[in-house]
Amino acid sequence: MNHNKLTRRSFISSSSLIAAGTVAGTLARAGRAVTADDVERVVKNGRINQSVSKWCYGKFPLDELCAVGKKMGLKAIDLLRPNDFPTLKEHGLACSMISTHGLTKGINRKENHEECLAKIRTAIDAAAEYEYPNVISFPGNRKGMPDDVGVENSVIALKKIAGYAEKKGVTICLEYLNSKVNHKDYMFDNMAWGVEVCKRVGSESVKILYDIYHAQIMEGDIIRTIRTYKDYIGHYHTGGNPGRAEIDETQELYYPAIMRAIVETGYKGYVAHEFVPKNKDQIASLAYAVRICDV
Repeated sequence: MNHNKLTRRSFISSSSLIAAGTVAGTLARAGRAVTADDVERVVKNGRINQSVSKWCYGKFPLDELCAVGKKMGLKAIDLLRPNDFPTLKEHGLACSMISTHGLTKGINRKENHEECLAKIRTAIDAAAEYEYPNVISFPGNRKGMPDDVGVENSVIALKKIAGYAEKKGVTICLEYLNSKVNHKDYMFDNMAWGVEVCKRVGSESVKILYDIYHAQIMEGDIIRTIRTYKDYIGHYHTGGNPGRAEIDETQELYYPAIMRAIVETGYKGYVAHEFVPKNKDQIASLAYAVRICDV
């Protein structure tokens, strides 16, 4: 073996944070808050519109995360509600995905339709007001329901709101989650299920939130799936597998190749980082992710 040969793993490990040029010293120093002054711009190419999910960085106030994200080159923050929008506006950022109803009690049951659709409609109104692109939805858990019945009920619900979303210029994104590790009994746990719902609704305002972490656990074959079903995907989430941690050399997915595949499809929406950093310096972890996804 040639120990001097530069492998993919060693290259990523040794050079990614250096190449990112993001950290002026140690960001998470004891007793010192991370500020935008500590961060340099990471995004150089900008072919991927990158965002980050706020819930993954709970210790950071939204205002602080916005300032740091903006400095890195992020364009949005993911999974927020309308009361957060004024803060986003102050920083010149968008909300790439607006929260609505819960994920276990969803649109696969008719008795949930009224409540879920009311929350989706409210989120659509907020999205339209601020000119944000997406609101989220979930089918919910199976609880013994056959998948075809869940498809039918979800289609009934989405057809009631799709026209309104079209009129407002907003996309409803149904999220693909794994039922193996994190969300036991969740119905939309395979791409065929979500694609069938989208086909039957027949609206450009109803698409899939393709969460790469969850999809890797359930089906893998990420790049082929992206290429095959690109017309049905309205949003992406990242995450490292196993463990939903950093998208670095410790996990099995190679995100630069995945991002290049997304770019090749002509996708112009957002890719939101939704991993939970294990590194104490969480901003360094985010900077790393932004850097390797800036293909």
